[in-house]
Amino acid sequence: MRGSKAAAVLAAAGALVFSAPAQAQARVEAGTAVKPAGTVREGARGAVAQPSSVANTLFKAWLRADRDAASAVATPAAVNTLFGYPYRAPDRFDGCTGNACRFVHTSVRVPGGLNGILMIVSGPKVTKVYESRHVTVADKAAKYLFGAWKAGDRNRGLEIASAKAVGTLFRTRYGGVGYTFQGCEPERGGKRCAYSYEGGAMFMHTRRVSAGAGYWVESIDYIAD
Repeated sequence: MRGSKAAAVLAAAGALVFSAPAQAQARVEAGTAVKPAGTVREGARGAVAQPSSVANTLFKAWLRADRDAASAVATPAAVNTLFGYPYRAPDRFDGCTGNACRFVHTSVRVPGGLNGILMIVSGPKVTKVYESRHVTVADKAAKYLFGAWKAGDRNRGLEIASAKAVGTLFRTRYGGVGYTFQGCEPERGGKRCAYSYEGGAMFMHTRRVSAGAGYWVESIDYIAD
C-alpha cells in the first residue's frame, strides 16, 4: 500500500513509529509543541539549573538531532536512549516531580504507563531516560516487566506496562519463591503470559493497538494451587 492510502492506515494504527522527531521540531518552531520551562536559580556558588531547565534543554537538542548539545546536558547512556526513541516526539511537557521530568503524548497512543519520556536529572545533567517501549513480541514484554520488578524499578516497569499492572506487581517485592516463565498463549484481546512458582502462578495479560503495534502488559492476576 502506497501514497495517501498508506498514510491513512498508519494514522489509524494509533501508536505510530518514527525514526526521527522532525515533525515535532516543526511544531516547536511554530510555537505549538513543548514549551520551555524552568528557571535558573542563583546560589552562593553561581547559577544552578533547575531540573525542568536541564530536561527541556536536552529535549530541544534531541528535536534538532544535535547529539553534541545533548551530550552537554546528559550522560552518554541517557543520550543513546533518547535518540533511540521509536515514536514521534511527545508534544507536551508535563512538569517535574522532584528531579523526575516528563514529556507526554496527547495525540498518539503508545504502550505502557509512561505515555512518553521520563528524564531523571542530577545536578546539571540528565542521568537516566525512561521511555515508552516498542516490543513486538508478547513474551519479551512480559519478561521486560518481570525484569523491572526484579530490579525494583517502577519507572522501568511503566515503560512496558500500565500503571494498574505495575501497581499490582509491585505490591510485593521480588523474591521468596522461584519463578519459571511458561510462555504466552492467545486470549481474547491479546496474549496471556504465565510465570509459575511453588504454590501458584502469575498471569500477565498483554495487549496491543494493532497488528504492527507493540505489546504492553495491561493487567496481572494470580491463581493458587
